[in-house]
Amino acid sequence: MKANKAEIAVFVSGGGTNLQALIDAQKSGIIEHGEIKLVVSSNPNAYALERAAKAGIKSVTVSKKEFGSQAAVEEKILEENNIDLIVLAGYMSILSADFTRRYERRIINVHPSLIPSFCGEGFYGLRVHEAALKKGVKVTGATVHFVNEIPDGGEIIMQKAVKVRDGDTPETLQKRVMRLAEWKILPAAAEKISDEIVRKKAEEK
Repeated sequence: MKANKAEIAVFVSGGGTNLQALIDAQKSGIIEHGEIKLVVSSNPNAYALERAAKAGIKSVTVSKKEFGSQAAVEEKILEENNIDLIVLAGYMSILSADFTRRYERRIINVHPSLIPSFCGEGFYGLRVHEAALKKGVKVTGATVHFVNEIPDGGEIIMQKAVKVRDGDTPETLQKRVMRLAEWKILPAAAEKISDEIVRKKAEEK
């Protein structure tokens, strides 16, 4: 770990808009105590890899097919990189219980609802916003939480509410939640946990 910096790996599967929010936050100084060292993609065609390349960040594509199991994918990442904090930013694979235990309070995820609403297994992407609109909620938002063996079951770190508007579609709601909530609280939470990691390491010296 560099002096006063927690080394971060961002796990992605798609377009990487949350990754871009993290990169921008690092450049602007919002993320002060962390540095994105690695981008890990489960999809070789993810545009997030382009974003990593443009930012000069090392990236690696891993797949269950190539390594035989999700656990083997994670072991490879652990062995080759000295990572302090893992940020899940639209990562479509479920992490193994063993992995989440080994990285307890070192893995965070952003979810596009106010947990405990519209979360858990099967709730991801547009499905979350479809469920929110079907229920008729007037307020939704995003949550950053620690990751444990239960999907969306870890301790909440930050939440931000977003109003649902008349005439919203899942797509318009998704974009607003990303812009007003996800892209704000994910970098803020990454900085908060990075700072805690740096402080803890300093105390252990």
